[in-house]
Amino acid sequence: MSELKVPYPSGPSPEPPVPKPAESSVTGGKAEPALASKKPPGPWRMLWSKFSHNPYAMTGLGVLLFFIIAAVLAPLISRHDPAKIDLLYANLPAGSSGHLLGTDELGRDIFTRLLYSARISLLIGFSVALASVVIGSVVGALSGYFGGWVDTVCMRIVDVMNSVPTLFLNILVLAIFGSEIRYMIMILALTSWMSIARLVRGNFLQLREMQYVEAARAIGVSDMGIIFRHLLRNSSFPIIVNATLMVGTAILSESALSYLGLGIQAPATSWGLMLSNAQEFMLIDKMQAVYPGLCILIVVLAVNFIGDGIRDALDPRQNISKSRRRLTKWRKNYSKSAN
Repeated sequence: MSELKVPYPSGPSPEPPVPKPAESSVTGGKAEPALASKKPPGPWRMLWSKFSHNPYAMTGLGVLLFFIIAAVLAPLISRHDPAKIDLLYANLPAGSSGHLLGTDELGRDIFTRLLYSARISLLIGFSVALASVVIGSVVGALSGYFGGWVDTVCMRIVDVMNSVPTLFLNILVLAIFGSEIRYMIMILALTSWMSIARLVRGNFLQLREMQYVEAARAIGVSDMGIIFRHLLRNSSFPIIVNATLMVGTAILSESALSYLGLGIQAPATSWGLMLSNAQEFMLIDKMQAVYPGLCILIVVLAVNFIGDGIRDALDPRQNISKSRRRLTKWRKNYSKSAN
């Protein structure tokens, strides 16, 4: 049986084809280079894009910025002294000459006191949130990364702090050390960091098993470097959400303590202290209690809207950029296909 021979071409093997460079467009006799591909947006830009399409979050951000600007520019907005007592002009109604919202029982301008009270309340809210995030992040990071006896000790401390009645502990500390702002920030922060610690610990228990952590250990990165340079950075988004919501909680706590007479004391002022002073004159002028109560309500609601907006922007299942028209069209198509 004869074998089938396949002839092979003689000579040098052909060279592989060389890809042609991208052709440039010619406009007006001049060659223009081809357009380069756009760089994909980063995580912060995507977060802002989703956040900016949330009307409630943007409204809350605008309201919070309005109160912050008004508090910073309080001496320029109102020319009255918030602590000046003038009994000749006591309990003036709103709209009186030179007094936009009237005066209180001691003749102090209510609008001016609201502006200066925003300074104290917002300062305490943001300071407590920042201190709680720092303490909770450090405790949760050490507990979740090292595990073992470190995790056991840290979590038992968290359990003990959660079992202590917060309000009674705040009252006890402020009654002993006084009602200064630094003591109030310290005690509110020391009773608010536990939720952040549990959140960070849960994230670290998942992230410490990732491959990039093993690679960092292999090249000799220290434990503190892995914690603060890699793991804590990847846990920043949920921390930001909880810190935002903690601002409103701190403002409410300060207002409650000031209302009980253990918070900010005169001549300083806060919204809670204004509520405490106004309760004795509710039958004379109930609006003295309505104004600071509305400020607390609006600021806390705005902060909660911002926190909810950040949480929705970080959730991949949320797509808040769709318009109502597209959503209605999708519903119609879905209902037709279901039938």
